[in-house]
Amino acid sequence: MNMLLLQPTDVLFFRDGRPMNGSLAGHTAAWPLPDVTNHALHAALHRAGLDGVHAHRRGRSGQYSENAEHRDRKFGSLSTAGPFPVYGEDRWFFPRPKDAQANGSVEVTLRPARLAPQAGNDHPWPGSSLPNPLKYAVANTRPPEKEAGGEPWISADAFSAYLQGHAFADAAHFLRDECIADKEASLGIAIDPDTQTAGQGDAAGQIYTAHYLRLREGFRLGMFAEAMDKMHGDKSGKCDLLKILLNGHPAQIVVGGQQRICTTVLTTRASLPIPHGLTDGFNTTTEKADKRWLVKWILLSLAVWPEIPAMKKDGTAQNPHPGGWLPNWVFVNSDSQKGETVPYERNGRVLLTTGPGVRKSQRTHSIAGRPIAARLVAAIVPKPLVVTGWALPSAANPQRAANGGAKSTHLAVPAGAVYYFEAYSGEDAVALATALNWHGETKGAEIKNRRSTLLGEKGYGLGVCGTWKPFGDVP
Repeated sequence: MNMLLLQPTDVLFFRDGRPMNGSLAGHTAAWPLPDVTNHALHAALHRAGLDGVHAHRRGRSGQYSENAEHRDRKFGSLSTAGPFPVYGEDRWFFPRPKDAQANGSVEVTLRPARLAPQAGNDHPWPGSSLPNPLKYAVANTRPPEKEAGGEPWISADAFSAYLQGHAFADAAHFLRDECIADKEASLGIAIDPDTQTAGQGDAAGQIYTAHYLRLREGFRLGMFAEAMDKMHGDKSGKCDLLKILLNGHPAQIVVGGQQRICTTVLTTRASLPIPHGLTDGFNTTTEKADKRWLVKWILLSLAVWPEIPAMKKDGTAQNPHPGGWLPNWVFVNSDSQKGETVPYERNGRVLLTTGPGVRKSQRTHSIAGRPIAARLVAAIVPKPLVVTGWALPSAANPQRAANGGAKSTHLAVPAGAVYYFEAYSGEDAVALATALNWHGETKGAEIKNRRSTLLGEKGYGLGVCGTWKPFGDVP
């Protein structure tokens, strides 16, 4: 994938769907979500007026329009990841894992506390508030203290040391938000959309407060992107549209709201500067008769796992799932399935396979992969982040044909969340890591896995694997 470095020429403005009236500033100066920079590149490709670009039909889930005039959707091949803070040329920063909460360190301070299941009980801790299907609570290994949590950003080198279980104590590799950017507040006067003037119509007497993000000297937004597509209908002649757009020279791209400009430079690398997850060498439990391989997965970017109802819109039944903090590829005995008897060891099992799933193998006439024998046993999940936006008028959507409208609102699991798994063999542990690491089994030149059910093409669901040790057996 291409590596893009975005240098703002002014302050940046990023907002979500929260109101901006009077003293309410909304959420306008946070680090931009991955879909913001994806939309910026998508809009830049449209503005470029490229000739011979492949156009797609409207529709989804196999229900496409047969009208040739509806073949007007372009740049569906755009795939991005990021943005992440970058200092200088090559020091990339990523969100701190939530199980390492010591300032200036990557020491793991939170560990799952293991308990053996009690006879005749489906849960090892009867009466606990652990949500289904978690098996262990996560305990703090340090004494209680008033200040909790370390710096929210750590460098790629520090993150790699964390995954390897090594010590790392260079203060320059641990940053707080104010070290990366400042927040600037400003008052504005609302503008009437019909007359484009202030003080008239619905905007009469209205003011708003906005916060702006000003990156500190030396910092830029770093991201990865590609848009491999065929030109002039030639299936064998695919090319990267982003290289055509930037043409080896810095280009100006509108990023975020209020037409803010970033100067963008495109480069390529043999290996992406994202921390690489472990692929083997995982810790194991001490039990000989019931040995388990211990794998943890840390999110580098947000993930969205929606609720799946028991009935489809057409009235047919499907497997329900609560979604939210729980990945859709982890089985859970939900409320709608309480009448079903689910074995304790089956609840929380991973639904991923070592290769193509059954439906994909049927489409491609390939051999289906075998299930990965592993289960989710613990998790550290911070408060969700709101992912929403506003859509422009669209003739393809009757509800937004005239004035546009609000996009669907999702509650995303933040980056830094940690999910703990027990694999039933060393082979399954390696297969699980291959399925969860963003680089898969490659050496890191491309992004293979995006484990978010929604918005994966926009950079959601990137993660890396490490290993974990239990806090200790509790009597």
